[in-house]
Amino acid sequence: MTTARTIDGKAVAAAVRQRVAAAAAEIAERAGSPPTLATVLVGEDPASQVYIRNKHRACEETGIRSVHHGLAAETPQEELLELVRELGRDPEVDGILVQLPVPDHIDPDAVVAAIDPAKDVDGLTPLNAGLLAHGTPGLVPCTPAGVMELLRHERVRLEGAEAVVVGRSKLVGVPVARLLLAANATVTVCHSRTRDLAAVCARADVLVAAVGIPRLLGAAAVKPGAVVIDVGINRTEEGLCGDVDFEAAATRAAAITPVPGGVGPMTIAMLLENTIRAARRRRV
Repeated sequence: MTTARTIDGKAVAAAVRQRVAAAAAEIAERAGSPPTLATVLVGEDPASQVYIRNKHRACEETGIRSVHHGLAAETPQEELLELVRELGRDPEVDGILVQLPVPDHIDPDAVVAAIDPAKDVDGLTPLNAGLLAHGTPGLVPCTPAGVMELLRHERVRLEGAEAVVVGRSKLVGVPVARLLLAANATVTVCHSRTRDLAAVCARADVLVAAVGIPRLLGAAAVKPGAVVIDVGINRTEEGLCGDVDFEAAATRAAAITPVPGGVGPMTIAMLLENTIRAARRRRV
C-alpha cells in the first residue's frame, strides 16, 4: 500500500521555469538582448537529438535565446575544441553546453576543459567542480541542483540530517553529496563496493539513488519517514523505472520522487537557471 507523498517534479520544474522567464525578461531589458545558450552536438545520436530539441524548446518558452551548432560525427577533436573556445570568446553567448556523449575519437574531458567556466552551464569544468569541492559553488551540475531544489521545495530540513547517496559519478553522485554537505547534512556515499547496502541506506533521513540499476533499493533500504530522491532512469521491458522500487519504498518513506516525473523534469529547468546565473554574472 502506497503511503508516501509523491514529489511532483513537473510542478517544481514549472515553478523554476516561471522564475527563469521573469529573470530572462529582466536581463533582456537591462542588457538590451536576452540571455543566450549555445549548444553543440557532434554526430546524430537519436537520444542526444531529442535532448537538444527539448532544451531549445525550453529556452524558447522562457525567453532565452538559443543557438545550435551541429557537427558531423567524424569532426576532428581539434575542430570541436576550437568551436568551444570560439563560443567562449563570443560576447553574445552566456552559456555553452556540449551534448555528451561525444564520438569515441574525441576525449570528453578535453572538451569539457575547453569550456569557459563562466559559461559552463552544465557545471562540469574542473574549475566549477573544484569550487564546489571547496564549498564555494560556481555553476553547479544541473541534475544535482535539481535534487536540491526538490528538497527545498519539500522543506526538508537538511541541517543535522543523515543523508545517503548511492552512486559516486562526477555527474550526479559526487556533486550532490557535496551540495548536501554544504547544507550541513551528514553524508555517506555508497557504491559498488559498499557492504550491506540496504542497511547503510536504511539509516538515511534523505536517500538519493543515482546508480543506474533498476529497482536496486527496496523497502529494506528505506528508513520509515525518509525522503527518497530517485535520480535513476532505467528502460526495462515494463517501461521506465528508477533505481528505487517505488511501490515498496513508498510504504515506508514520507515522500518520494516517481520515475518518470520526478528528478527528470528538473534537469532542463536547472540548465535554464544556470544560463540565467551565467548571464547575470557576465552582463548585469
